[in-house]
Amino acid sequence: MTLNSTQKATYAFVGAIIVAGIVLSTIVFPFWNLIREDVYEEVKIISNDDGICYVETIDLIPKKIENCNLSPDDTVTIKYPEGLPWATVVEP
Repeated sequence: MTLNSTQKATYAFVGAIIVAGIVLSTIVFPFWNLIREDVYEEVKIISNDDGICYVETIDLIPKKIENCNLSPDDTVTIKYPEGLPWATVVEP
């Protein structure tokens, strides 16, 4: 079976698209980086600035909690996505 130049070019183009898709999906843009794991941690409120509380967490990224009515030195359990600077208070 012999292939003419158009068929060869088509197979080469389709092969290049498949290889590019594999490279993009595994090396450049891994899907699992989009899914962040939630972290639960018990922390003390550092400050409350007009309804925005700030806490320090184990990952050393200060977290901001909006709509917060807690006082400094209150201990609460928070939930935050790993590596991001915001959190929410977990209601008991």
